Amino acid sequence: MEGQGCKKQRFDRDFKISAVKMVTQEGHKASEVARSLGIHPNQLYNWKKKYSDDGEKAFPGKGHLTEIAALRRKLREVEMERDILS
Repeated sequence: MEGQGCKKQRFDRDFKISAVKMVTQEGHKASEVARSLGIHPNQLYNWKKKYSDDGEKAFPGKGHLTEIAALRRKLREVEMERDILS
């Protein structure tokens, strides 16, 4: 297995919230839920903490990243315009 890259799993917002609710609302043990979903229990505990801290705003997904990318593009454009005018 050495030398092979480990692909990072990505889970969507609904998956994370469903997993957290299985523990918080349905009363399942976190370790059992994690095992059944094929994730590490620590990952589920992290999701649970984030959800309890941020509520429905937790796990914003890629939407914020696209917004940041757009702002960076705009900044580059403005910097180029500034450099041209200088």
